Amino acid sequence: MLDTFIALLHGVPVSLAVTGLAFALGAVLGVPLVLMRRSGHWMPRLLARTYIEIARGIPPVVWLFIIFFGLGSGIVSLTPFQAASLGMGLISAAYLAEIYRGGFLTLPAGQDAAAVALGMTRADRLRFVLAPQVLRVSIPPMATFLVSLLKDTTVASTIGVRDVMMLVTQQAQAAGGGFAPFISAAVLYILLSIPVALLARKMDARLRARTSR
Repeated sequence: MLDTFIALLHGVPVSLAVTGLAFALGAVLGVPLVLMRRSGHWMPRLLARTYIEIARGIPPVVWLFIIFFGLGSGIVSLTPFQAASLGMGLISAAYLAEIYRGGFLTLPAGQDAAAVALGMTRADRLRFVLAPQVLRVSIPPMATFLVSLLKDTTVASTIGVRDVMMLVTQQAQAAGGGFAPFISAAVLYILLSIPVALLARKMDARLRARTSR
């Protein structure tokens, strides 16, 4: 079983790379999405909400098939790794936009009004008043989502990404269908998730200390 666990370690860099790129892409794209959701005009709100509902309503594996076998086979050339990162990133954007929106909803209504009274522009209010507070309250759910994303990226193996899950499947087939590789994978994913949780707690504590000064 130790040999199996060591063999699975070769897939960790790819799994972490897909997860990290997807999360980074989602974190960036989630910002304009949440701003559209909070827009005073109905059209941006409708577009953002439609995208979010579609992105969250379609299973990740279907998204990867659409991007890799559809988009990647005709319009542009995408490797399995690129298609997986892009697909999971687009899904992440929808979830993180909703996390950001939840962070905005927790803010007292007087915060924005006070900033307006001080003559701050909308961009300054967002940057200096609202965004830091939204980030602080969003850290825990973002960390939870990151752990979930790490597990969801296992579907990347279905389009040929040589991540942990693909190696697990290969090890199981080589062992004649044994379940030991899957146990090793479960332990490995738990070990990978623990640092994320600890980092989230540290960042949350630091942001709380900074905002309480």
